[in-house]
Amino acid sequence: MSAPAGSSDRVRFDFRDSRVLVTGGSNGIGLGIARAFASAGARVSITGTRASASDYDHDLSPFEYHGVDMRESAALDELAASFDSLDVLVNNAGANLVVRDEWQPEVFEEAVRINLFGAFRLAVRLKPRLTASALEGGGSVLNVASMSAFVAVPLVPGYGAAKAAIVQMTKNLGVAWAQEGVRVNAVAPGIVESNMTAVMKGVEALEGPEIARTPMGRWGTPEDIAPAMLFLASPAARFVTGQTLCVDGGYSAA
Repeated sequence: MSAPAGSSDRVRFDFRDSRVLVTGGSNGIGLGIARAFASAGARVSITGTRASASDYDHDLSPFEYHGVDMRESAALDELAASFDSLDVLVNNAGANLVVRDEWQPEVFEEAVRINLFGAFRLAVRLKPRLTASALEGGGSVLNVASMSAFVAVPLVPGYGAAKAAIVQMTKNLGVAWAQEGVRVNAVAPGIVESNMTAVMKGVEALEGPEIARTPMGRWGTPEDIAPAMLFLASPAARFVTGQTLCVDGGYSAA
């Protein structure tokens, strides 16, 4: 089955005059989210692992680009300090380290550092900016979790542990900051086409069981994930915080 063409265009969000930061917005799900916020009128900044936006083979010119190593606390502090205002923080940057074997303790620790610690540090550092947001419903932190937060994926124990922690972190930040005008929610994508999952495409032993478990019977796309993010940051979700929304074609319900 293929994704319905243009279906997300039937719902419009207005983020004019809003400032948005999408970590890991240079590729995949993050790029889809960045494009969606930009299309809704936001001024969007993204991070990536390369030195400049021109180092990528696709157009990132609509965005303000920051080359950042998510493992480096000082670099994250410097990134946060560069914003004098912010309305939405999307903690999307992450990676699995399957090729290095996450069952090795040092690799496990690095996977957790990449996928969890940076998200927490940025949220805390940028909280004053988000608290000052004029968005109806308040500023938002939007975290990216994963189905590996809810089911065992033995190939990536560190990645899965970090994503499970993202879900719990979302609850804690959502509760702790509710009275300060900052909502914190997460989206947990199912099997989505991206650089991270490209190695699975066409490999029946890897792809087949995942598609078979997905009731909608197809891969998701970044364009399937982005509208959920815009909804959670919008006034339509002003009474929603501390939640993780599964956008997975029914995978988590099967």
